[in-house]
Amino acid sequence: MGALPVYRWRLAPDGYATYRQLRALGLRPGGQEVAAQVERPRRRRAPLVAYLYRIDRAKPVRPMTPARWAALAKANGARRTCPACRRDAGYVIPASLGMCSACAFPDNAPEGASWNSSPHTAP
Repeated sequence: MGALPVYRWRLAPDGYATYRQLRALGLRPGGQEVAAQVERPRRRRAPLVAYLYRIDRAKPVRPMTPARWAALAKANGARRTCPACRRDAGYVIPASLGMCSACAFPDNAPEGASWNSSPHTAP
């Protein structure tokens, strides 16, 4: 295979799309090779590169099966569960903290806050 065609930012011809654009159309690359690339110039740094795929060779996205839905729900539940107090935080636990905000900052919680009733705070 020869060198890829390179287009400037926003100047790619019709019929090409990035991976995210394919997903928005309900498509996937389907095993095809990268057909072209788009470069966005930046000052004093290397240009941003986006790879393009041919839309006419793209395949439809595979449908979600019940097992995939269950696995996705389990993974998202694990991201919401605090490893310190083992409760659902109601939001995705930030990787920078590694635990819910009630466990990370027990002194900043207002008195009587239900979300601060972790086993790590003294009664």
